[in-house]
Amino acid sequence: MFVDVDYDAKVLKVKQEIIFHNQSQDTLNSFVLNDWNNAYSDKNTPLAKRFSDEYIRAFHLAKNEERGSTNILSITDQNRRSLNWTRPEKHPDIVTVQLKNPIYPNHKFSFFIRYTVKIPNAKFTRFGYDDKGNFNLKDWYLSPTRLEKGKFILYSNENLDDIANAISDYELTLTVPQDVAVTSDLYIGNKTDKGEKTEYFLIGQQFNNFNLVLEKQKSFEVYRNSVAEISTNFKDHRVTDIQKTLLIDNITRYTADKLGHYPNGKIMVTQVDYDRNPVYGLNQLPSFLRPFPDSFLFEMRFLKTYLYANLKNTLKLDPRKDAWIYDAIQMHIMMQYVKEFHLDKKMMGDLSNWGILKGHHLFQLDFNDKYNYLYLLMARKNLDQPIGNPKDEMIKFNEQIAGKYRAGLSIAYLEDYLNDDILNQSITEFYQLNTKQQTNRNDFETLLKAKTDKDISWFFDTVVDTRDIIDYKFGSVKQENDSIQIKVKNRTGTTVPIAVYGLNNNEVIFKKWLENVKVDTTFTIATGNAERLALNYNNETPEYNLRNNWKKINGWLPNQKPFKFTFFQDIENPKYNQVFYVPSFVFNLYDGFSPGLRFHNKSLLEKPLIFDVSPTYSVKTGTLIGSFSLAYNNYIRDQDLYNVRYFLSGSTYHYAPDARYIKFVPSVQFRIRDENLRKNKKQFITLRQVMVKREQSSYVITDEQNENYSVFNARYTKYEAEITKHYSFNTDIQIANSFGKVSGEVQFRRLFNNNRRINLRLFAGAFMYRGTKSEFFSFGLDRPTDYLFDHNFYGRSENSGLFSQQYIMAEGGFKSIFETRYANQWMTTINGSFNIWNWVEVYGDAGLFKNQYKNTRFVYDSGIKLNLLPDYFELYFPVYSSNGLEFENGNYSEKIRFVVTISPGTLINLFTRKWF
Repeated sequence: MFVDVDYDAKVLKVKQEIIFHNQSQDTLNSFVLNDWNNAYSDKNTPLAKRFSDEYIRAFHLAKNEERGSTNILSITDQNRRSLNWTRPEKHPDIVTVQLKNPIYPNHKFSFFIRYTVKIPNAKFTRFGYDDKGNFNLKDWYLSPTRLEKGKFILYSNENLDDIANAISDYELTLTVPQDVAVTSDLYIGNKTDKGEKTEYFLIGQQFNNFNLVLEKQKSFEVYRNSVAEISTNFKDHRVTDIQKTLLIDNITRYTADKLGHYPNGKIMVTQVDYDRNPVYGLNQLPSFLRPFPDSFLFEMRFLKTYLYANLKNTLKLDPRKDAWIYDAIQMHIMMQYVKEFHLDKKMMGDLSNWGILKGHHLFQLDFNDKYNYLYLLMARKNLDQPIGNPKDEMIKFNEQIAGKYRAGLSIAYLEDYLNDDILNQSITEFYQLNTKQQTNRNDFETLLKAKTDKDISWFFDTVVDTRDIIDYKFGSVKQENDSIQIKVKNRTGTTVPIAVYGLNNNEVIFKKWLENVKVDTTFTIATGNAERLALNYNNETPEYNLRNNWKKINGWLPNQKPFKFTFFQDIENPKYNQVFYVPSFVFNLYDGFSPGLRFHNKSLLEKPLIFDVSPTYSVKTGTLIGSFSLAYNNYIRDQDLYNVRYFLSGSTYHYAPDARYIKFVPSVQFRIRDENLRKNKKQFITLRQVMVKREQSSYVITDEQNENYSVFNARYTKYEAEITKHYSFNTDIQIANSFGKVSGEVQFRRLFNNNRRINLRLFAGAFMYRGTKSEFFSFGLDRPTDYLFDHNFYGRSENSGLFSQQYIMAEGGFKSIFETRYANQWMTTINGSFNIWNWVEVYGDAGLFKNQYKNTRFVYDSGIKLNLLPDYFELYFPVYSSNGLEFENGNYSEKIRFVVTISPGTLINLFTRKWF
């Protein structure tokens, strides 16, 4: 390649020659190139779709000049004949070149390309140009795609660092302005002064791709030893140069000892690569706590990034299809490194020494224990995926965290089962094999199976290729003289080896691997002087449930674990029945800011049975209020119906200054999702009986029918959401003694390519029968009466003042207040809004409604909406409605409506949705 860098325009002008040697057994009539830079060209590429799926707004809202693109000027063969080329449908970042003549096996072919590359802004993926005038370039040039079984691999750029390039030798002549420093993992040879520019010659052999960094002020430091020449720009000013040198030397030598000789000679360990894949746990803790020594932080960050770069540069796997092998080796070596050099480190660092935290299991876990818990975080939510899945099918949390950790745990599990250093030898041989040829997972599997007589098919067929969960427990245990008969139960039917331990005062007396435990299997084992038995004591097996792995040899109680009360919350400790207590508060106008104490068993991992009790003191009434809930989750694996939740809840708060309500609700909910977990598409069917008792109030009109009532409620909800569009559909049926009603709602949001947003909602509801004169159960035009007490109204009985202006999008959805606010026969409305500038929108509502003995009425309103945080913080300013100009008649401030959400759980969902 001959590349001339126009630094100001952020454009690379490229002349390129590709010489292709067809080493396959197939005749090729076309040729395919990766053009991943063109993935930034518009808002409809697979890359843009990925951003939208993960609720990332920056790319969609960016200016056109911030995006990247590739403009191909010509493609010609060695005879200077022009070749036709196309971009496959739905793959704008791939180029298919139609050849004049076929390329036969073991023949060479060359062609020439002229094109320009517009570099994107680095704010999207950290690759591109930044605000400091630096270019961090990766996958920016046209490169031959990987060829397998006579077919070129077609992978689009989805921001996953998994480009499938053919193994290539590179020669690059690069021309840059004189004040620009060049860093690359290619060898930099001749450097020639060209007046105002400098010409560099770079070369490399047997690369998948290469890194290139252009900087106005060079940030890279170079470290050399017998392993490699390491260029790094890690930002860590608290670590001295001597410490860095020693740590880098130790890490590179340790890695070479585990993997073998690094073949490329040069390697780049960049801050960008770390920022894209940090050491999770270290980067989440605030810097002012500093729970780890500075040198340890640098060491773990550098170790992870160095392993990532080393494996990416060396392994010749398909990085999308076989990503689990990269992850398994990387995490396995990291865990081994910590065992060897930092066995004393805890997962939360020195925070484990703080007095108030010492009683929390989270702060007593070893550093390597985080891998299992973060895998279980997803498995318990029924959101885990097979580690053998391609990367583009993974949801973000699995792709970046849980899947990687599960891969590392799985390979460590295999190592423990095989013993005799078989796994480490196989990894080294596989690493060296990759320096000679293109590989795949079959090569890795073949190397492993050749070194052992044990059957390890279960590892690849079950652990890698399925999401089958592993869960063993003890059945009966009988002691006979110096041996015991142990019954082990396989609760899930997943047949993999499991280790049983004999313990005495937490000292391991014996360990034995049990195999072929398909259902209930009885084993006879010599006890030694063991007092307790444990399955999977050292967590070798990535097991779903560790709470049922203990058994006293002479015990008779079914649950032998003591209760442990812990302040605030903790991670699951399988040795105890945990109960957490935490101060809490609730707020409404009639109870005030009321303090309470919440008791629950919700650890950081999901459990089947969850209870939550929150007794609270009402400061305004001097009485006890609060709520309770009891839930049982039945997670169903590998079905669209993935969860059935049985729920029992109750609450009592004040709905008026002098009166409380009591609500009791038994319910069951069926949750259904798409087979593809990346599609944020779900359905819910909820059946519940809502029983309410309201005390009489001097402030609110009540009668016998609306003081005590019971409503059967059936709901169906379907939604699909991403940053560019949101669709939801709801139906609701309510049956009670005094009324029956049915309603439906459709919502649609769309973010267009011109960055305009439109929100539309259609509501329709009607009474099937009605035997009450009270408007308490009627449809609300601008504010529901909320007789089911589902909405978080801060002043639900207020008819004037600030709290009466709280707005919740429900039923009619109007913002203006009309003389008639309710409908007791039927109602249909449409609500819409459209942004005119950033978060400023115009809204409009229109509707028809009918009351008994009255004519059908048509009403409308319109105004300005400040959409500061959608669904969480919004303001509505009415302008014109059926009442006329809202500015007239004074008291305009009382007509402004607001949406404010203070629920911590609801706000957390706003920030976590892009991960799940």
